[in-house]
Amino acid sequence: MIDPIADMLNRIKTAQAVNKDTLEVPFSAIKYAIAKILERKGFVKSIDFKGKRTKKTIEIRLAYKGKEAKITGLRRVSKPGQRKYASSIDIARVRGGQGFAILSTSKGLMTDSEARKGKVGGEILCELW
Repeated sequence: MIDPIADMLNRIKTAQAVNKDTLEVPFSAIKYAIAKILERKGFVKSIDFKGKRTKKTIEIRLAYKGKEAKITGLRRVSKPGQRKYASSIDIARVRGGQGFAILSTSKGLMTDSEARKGKVGGEILCELW
């Protein structure tokens, strides 16, 4: 069984490697929430919900600085075989503050800085820089 979040991150990485403008990923609520965070942080231009019922997809328009992709690197931290959790105190900075982590908390998905500010911990899903 494939990890859907890792699949989405790999699709983004691959699409940026070949300078694609848009990509589509199968819809799920958690992937949509991750895409919304990426849009809010400026790593993707826009996201759009397409289809209905069993054919739902998320269309992601990638952002570039000139010819260079805004996302220079990404990493799946918590995997289905090995989950990684951290309290608000133990959340490490990503690349010395140059990147951010996305956490799944009791208050929904949020970035590492939002989790520290709200004093909530959770599962570290991925890191982007």
